[in-house]
Amino acid sequence: MLDRTLATTLRERLEHLPLVPDIYAWARPVVTDGFVFFLSSLPAQRLQTIVAEQLALPATTSVDERLVKLLHQCPTLHKLGQVVGHDKRLDIGLRRHLQSLESLPPSLDRAEIQRLLERELDGLPAGIELAPEALAEGSIAIVLPFHWTPAGASTARRGVFKIVKPQAEERLREELARWPALGDYLEERCRYYHLPSFDYRGTLASVRELLLTETRLDLEQIHLAKAERFYAAFSDVVIPRLLPFCTPRVTAMERIDGRKVTDPSLPSDRRRRLARIIADSLLAKPFWSTEPMAIFHADPHAGNLFATDDGRLAILDWSLIVEFSMEQRAAVMNAILGAMTLDKARTLRALESAGRVLDERKLEAAVAESFHLVRLGAFPGFEWLTALVERLIAAGAMTFPQELTLFSKALLTLSEVIADVSESPSIVDVLTKAGAAQFVRDLMNRPLAPLRSRDFGTHLSNADLVCTWGALFFMPTRYWVQTWKDALRLWAKAERVSEKVP
Repeated sequence: MLDRTLATTLRERLEHLPLVPDIYAWARPVVTDGFVFFLSSLPAQRLQTIVAEQLALPATTSVDERLVKLLHQCPTLHKLGQVVGHDKRLDIGLRRHLQSLESLPPSLDRAEIQRLLERELDGLPAGIELAPEALAEGSIAIVLPFHWTPAGASTARRGVFKIVKPQAEERLREELARWPALGDYLEERCRYYHLPSFDYRGTLASVRELLLTETRLDLEQIHLAKAERFYAAFSDVVIPRLLPFCTPRVTAMERIDGRKVTDPSLPSDRRRRLARIIADSLLAKPFWSTEPMAIFHADPHAGNLFATDDGRLAILDWSLIVEFSMEQRAAVMNAILGAMTLDKARTLRALESAGRVLDERKLEAAVAESFHLVRLGAFPGFEWLTALVERLIAAGAMTFPQELTLFSKALLTLSEVIADVSESPSIVDVLTKAGAAQFVRDLMNRPLAPLRSRDFGTHLSNADLVCTWGALFFMPTRYWVQTWKDALRLWAKAERVSEKVP
């Protein structure tokens, strides 16, 4: 456990760290308490290592740099840093430091990595020549390039080994074992600070299961094969092909040359094209797919997206995916169409079909506030819905399946990455055009389709379209009625304030 002096120092530093955006300033005390609780629960030896590393840093080391060093010591926090590293609500300096977590210099030398490989593969396969040093390191694995000359071949093939780091696997399991207690503690602190209740334990439990799969490279190999089939006809995307030296702890795949899509040296026209490909391939293509289950990359940070030398987008690291059913995508579409036509009842029905209601009153209030933003000019698209889902979860109004939660987080990450790559085109433009094109393609199949069939890329049945068409006639009335209600609420609020003024 942390001693009292160290815990106090850590708490003081965290309270001044811009980890939580201003919009969520109310949550800072809980985040700080949770951070201290988590670290204090780690084994003494790990704490001593973390403290020793912090003490060894020069006195001039910034708080942000110290934070990154700390996150790197804890795989679960490392992953958290990667996820929020592109959130533009955070301080720019902190974001740059967090983005360095996407690909760190290797901590293991070549001899250590070779020993790991030989142990996992029962010796190096014939024809393999390892590179002199590792290429990069993430929260769980390290990547080492190699050349492979198959028997009878005259030329070598280039590949990379992705190897689970022994310490990372042990640390990950150690940390995740403490998450149930952390969830209970966070819920208790919310009550202490009189903050909205939230199912931290349930949320952490669902994320815990996903993070555990990161050490299962055999699962990533299955995901890679699925992704290769899914993107086979998408000429602008390349998925690394598997090579025949894989185990549950080692993935061998072809090496793809390129650089991060956020590399500032890329020409502006190339960046615009890349932004369009990212939005199209990682969001529009799977979402508008007619497949019963569409796969989404669940960790699309810039470190996993490469601009290849031949102008394509390489999508790497498929350890985490979201498989989104057509029913779930239909719920998303109906929630958005409800907002577009100001049909609050339709959006409420769609949300209730997608998750579990915890507090009906809070649900109604959150949806009403989101519709108010639409009437003020906000576009009711995917980002609008993501913000609404976040608000519902934070308020304790609803819980959602991990697929929808991960989809929302992936969408937020993608939006930030695309903005970092190029401000034009926007993710809204790409999604809208792709959806409109899919709607036109669906038209020829609609006349003979059953009224409630949703076997279309837009996931909307003919009944849904009839409902939307009818809602358009009532849209002006809804707009003016709700606008007058807003005005009356503001007037009543002003009256109450004026009555209190002496």
